[in-house]
Amino acid sequence: MTFSLIGRCARTGQIGAAVTTSSIAVGSRVPFCAAGVGAVLTQHRTDPGLGPRGLDLLRSGCGAEAVVAALVASTPHHAWRQIAVLDATGGTAHFHGAKVKPELGAAQGDGVVAIGNILSTDRVPGAMVGAFLATPGLPLAERLMRGLEAGEAAGGEHGAVSSASLMVVWRQAFPHVDLRVDKAEAPLPALRALWEEYAPMADGFLARALEPDEAPLI
Repeated sequence: MTFSLIGRCARTGQIGAAVTTSSIAVGSRVPFCAAGVGAVLTQHRTDPGLGPRGLDLLRSGCGAEAVVAALVASTPHHAWRQIAVLDATGGTAHFHGAKVKPELGAAQGDGVVAIGNILSTDRVPGAMVGAFLATPGLPLAERLMRGLEAGEAAGGEHGAVSSASLMVVWRQAFPHVDLRVDKAEAPLPALRALWEEYAPMADGFLARALEPDEAPLI
């Protein structure tokens, strides 16, 4: 009961992910991103170990399709897994195991891929990708947030969601944005509020790490 997307900003090179699900603390288990490397989503009967493994394969020079193939081949339980990968050039790929429950689906576009399982309708991934691609001039985190909201508006999952996550990486080993709602009755509005409060501060927090003498007060 999860829907998610990963995307890349062609202008800045930022990479990020947004995800929501019915269970607690989805941000700790599903999205994995590394600056200049790419991103991995691992969900359904989630195996968080596939995330770091996928990022290592991307670092080794594998493209998105090769990474998905290698992850599927590396786990004897691939029938339970739903995976998506984005590489540093914006290439994407995805996989649905034979035991992933419907409605399930995926959609891809230039520098973005969305996946979902136990959805109210298979139109949800396409709605996420459409919203992401409709706003190329906005910050990547905002585009990902709008994608997640579009998925919810298209019907979301088959049941209520309770946690959500928004992550963006950019140039540094640490995330540029890493916001999570671990348990809430309405996690997407809560995540939206967190992002809108954090957005004007994001560059200031980065300056504190890189140039603390010149960093603004926040």
